[in-house]
Amino acid sequence: MPRRREARPLAEHYGDLVRVALMEARPAGLHTYQLMAATRLTRSQVGRGIRHVRDVVAAENLTPITWTRRDGFMFSDDKRQFRHILGPLTRVITGTLDPHLARYPDDEWAQLATAQLTGVRATLAQLAK
Repeated sequence: MPRRREARPLAEHYGDLVRVALMEARPAGLHTYQLMAATRLTRSQVGRGIRHVRDVVAAENLTPITWTRRDGFMFSDDKRQFRHILGPLTRVITGTLDPHLARYPDDEWAQLATAQLTGVRATLAQLAK
């Protein structure tokens, strides 16, 4: 008789352990081997925990986990998150909406979208300082 695996509760448990370890290390980050030592999990269990935390964070719009070669895994700081969003938003405005408005200056939808996104861009730029 095959053994039934309870994957979700284990992923939640690993995710809780990883989240607590990252919160305790905040604002610094932890590399995988440091997470393994802090949580007493294996490398694959730490990976499952990180995937679970990323899924939960994305679903609940919380502070995301980032990874850098120098710092390892960490909860990103708010300013870095604002700068991360600001780049693609600026490219949408300058690369898509501005050329569209140059060709079709009477397009009400494009004018409205540009005005709203320009306001969001200005707000994010202030928050990123």
